[in-house]
Amino acid sequence: MKILGISAHYHDSAAALVIDGLPVCAVQEERLSRRKNDAAFPLLAIEWCLERAGLEPDALDAVVFYERPLLKFDRILTCALRAFPRSWRAFPRAMKSSLGEKIWVRGIISSHLGVPARKILFTEHHQSHAAAAFLTAPTRSAAILTADGVGEWATLSVGRGERRADGSTSIELVREIRFPHSLGMLYSTFTAFLGFAVNEGEYKVMGLASYGRPTMIDQVRKLIRTTADGAFTLDLDYFEYHSSAARSYSSRFVELFGQPRNAYEPIDLETAAGRHYADVAASVQRVLEDQLVELTRALHAETGLPDLCFGGGVALNGCANARILAESGFARLFVPPAPGDAGCALGAALYADRIHFGNPDRAMPDHPFWGPEVDPAELERVAREDGLPVEAIDERALIDRIADELAAERVVGWMDGAAELGPRALGHRSILAAPHAVAMRDRLNRDIKYREEFRPFAPVVTAEAADRYFELPAGGAQLARFMSGVFPVRPQWRARLAAVTHVDGTARVQVLDLKTAPRLHALLEAYGRRSGIPVLLNTSFNLAGEPIVTRAVEGYSTFRRSGIDVLVAGRTLVTKRAAVALVVGCEEEVA
Repeated sequence: MKILGISAHYHDSAAALVIDGLPVCAVQEERLSRRKNDAAFPLLAIEWCLERAGLEPDALDAVVFYERPLLKFDRILTCALRAFPRSWRAFPRAMKSSLGEKIWVRGIISSHLGVPARKILFTEHHQSHAAAAFLTAPTRSAAILTADGVGEWATLSVGRGERRADGSTSIELVREIRFPHSLGMLYSTFTAFLGFAVNEGEYKVMGLASYGRPTMIDQVRKLIRTTADGAFTLDLDYFEYHSSAARSYSSRFVELFGQPRNAYEPIDLETAAGRHYADVAASVQRVLEDQLVELTRALHAETGLPDLCFGGGVALNGCANARILAESGFARLFVPPAPGDAGCALGAALYADRIHFGNPDRAMPDHPFWGPEVDPAELERVAREDGLPVEAIDERALIDRIADELAAERVVGWMDGAAELGPRALGHRSILAAPHAVAMRDRLNRDIKYREEFRPFAPVVTAEAADRYFELPAGGAQLARFMSGVFPVRPQWRARLAAVTHVDGTARVQVLDLKTAPRLHALLEAYGRRSGIPVLLNTSFNLAGEPIVTRAVEGYSTFRRSGIDVLVAGRTLVTKRAAVALVVGCEEEVA
């Protein structure tokens, strides 16, 4: 069967194609439109997926949308009416937004693709999250947790998934928490209060939290209460997201936490105001972690299963994930590389294949690389047109050359093969650098990423060496494959890994095995022979406010507009200066 999955109209639209039960390709709309977090109907992503597979739309057996628009409209209308008259200003805007293409999705899909209405299916939002988490994980039976801002009505669901010996599959979500009570909305409200963009700046809250102290836990706990059945409710007197489009927090929230930060003013951690915002971030981060640990402990006690699959935007919180793994009782925690709405395009297609059509289970490829391939010839063309020298180097020499560049403290833009699905660069669209000096971290934030100085960078390390440098618990290496957990850097290595060690001594580690990204694995080993440490700083290949690069020309544009020294696409290399001399010999590893 040929099934196209689509997510759209909230944030981070995407399309994914599943053929005979296996993913063939998937891409976020932003990677093609070049508009960060593009929420538009993903025409470019759909066209690319069909072209990549050599299909016409009429060859599709089904097109699956990742949620039920009418059920979502029911929630929007009900909440607006409940909040009346406070919602009278927001009501017309909500109706105009919902009554446009967001509610008539079947007609939009049919008109754009020309497929008959009978081929257009819908999953529920959290079913898509659950399928993306469970059906891509290497487990036969697992508990499932999904948590985000909101889908149709659900904001959190729990259940279990099972792959049976006869090839059939089941995903059963047995309980849910409904809007407006939402862990995702709680965290996003603090994101807005701290002056960051909602659905984008949550990473910044998590990074800022490490600079603060959780001194306001009692205040945050006024906003959320655990119920007798193990769920939670929010005190809605502190929020306005359910009744207003103007802001997400109320005047009572401001009375409790002080004035919100002006988004255009930098956070100065040397001032009382800066420290206060850091303390607020630390407090909501701690409360989120505590709540998730409570929920997952109860889920483990209920199911008795060793594995947990976690999906939804909240699953991007690596600090919370590490605590879940350590404290919930689950032996393994699986978080997909795209746990948010972009991954729902793949989840919806897989859910339709396994559950709706009842097709037999298939062993899933265990990698995130489903997007467009980079074209080295495109890089060669644009660089030559710009007058820069271009080198085509064989594989072994290229790895040695880039390892030398990195050892000489050059910053490398690395494009290799198909682009990743999801918000993280996992080895195919990365900026790489030496991980040793604080000065490198500051240079990247200041001259390349153009972002806040408190933002940390992630290390990538070979699977063989990961435990030497990082304190990974049992199951930690699996969680770290897609940068889904934050773990301590071993104290004796923190000075040598200063560029990737956060202020609290932790790092969002990527543990890379040979099969996932063999060229980057080879580069890590080559760099280890030179530096003594097979670890590199790995950050997404983009500038602040832009999507991760997809094509070689976008990588070249980023290279020219930033302080990146070397650019690689496949075996094609471009530099802004004369090449460094090859380093002879290698440095012995020093403990």
